[in-house]
Amino acid sequence: MVLTGLMFVCVTAIVKYVGSDLPAAEGAFLRYVLGLVFLIPMIKPILAAHLTRRQIKLFAARGVVHTGAVILWFFAMARIPLAEVTAMNYLSPIYIAIGAALFLGERLPPRRLAAVFAGLVGALIILRPGARELDPGHFAMLFTALGFAASYLLAKQMSGEVPAVVVVGMLSITVAIGLAPFAFAVWVTPTFVQVGWMFLVACFATVGHLTMTKAFAAAPMTVTQPVTFLQLVWAVLLGAALFHEPIDGWVMFGGAVIMASVSFITWREAVARRKITPLVHETKLYSF
Repeated sequence: MVLTGLMFVCVTAIVKYVGSDLPAAEGAFLRYVLGLVFLIPMIKPILAAHLTRRQIKLFAARGVVHTGAVILWFFAMARIPLAEVTAMNYLSPIYIAIGAALFLGERLPPRRLAAVFAGLVGALIILRPGARELDPGHFAMLFTALGFAASYLLAKQMSGEVPAVVVVGMLSITVAIGLAPFAFAVWVTPTFVQVGWMFLVACFATVGHLTMTKAFAAAPMTVTQPVTFLQLVWAVLLGAALFHEPIDGWVMFGGAVIMASVSFITWREAVARRKITPLVHETKLYSF
């Protein structure tokens, strides 16, 4: 998970470095299209899954919400500091907890509801509305986290029906298709250097998802989730070193509040699932 955080911060740093040289939709499109090379081994499992019409519709719906979230994320990256993008991205699990209660019928007991409220307070600490001028990038990140949460909920529903490799592969395919019209509408011919940077983004993102999956298989979420807070530390240091962004203590504090609430929700979910004390080799059953 430490390596995962570093990989994802490298992704955000490169996107920020490329900045406004490429429109947000085009940069996102190039990232996904260039990343399709990593999906070649997934083609056979996808074809073998014999997806039903209903499953295809659900994958398409996930592609739509994920497409919007990715465009907004690329837009926010060019406008607000790395640390703020990273901290506000932690809101996704908060939205997931709310969405699971509203749409999947999952319970939201008082303590978990209090943790959700604390996470939203953490977002207010980061944004500090009224105390400073808010950039459109901040609002973009609020909806980015919401879109990623909706995408996760759909993935959670599909993960019980098809293999994980199919879920991952279909996401990349549908998002690449979804981004195409937006990218072509604002297309600016990229340089070879820009294409190279976007391919590097695809590489870092792929390695990050791989190491995250390995971490989830090796230990419960209660162990791996708190480590993701290090991603905010890397983002603060990288933003200060490469982009001369000031270190904002309020962003760190708000991110810590959100991360604490996410860790509590994760821990409560693990406790609720653990009907009996698991054997050592069974701890991975409580991760997702």
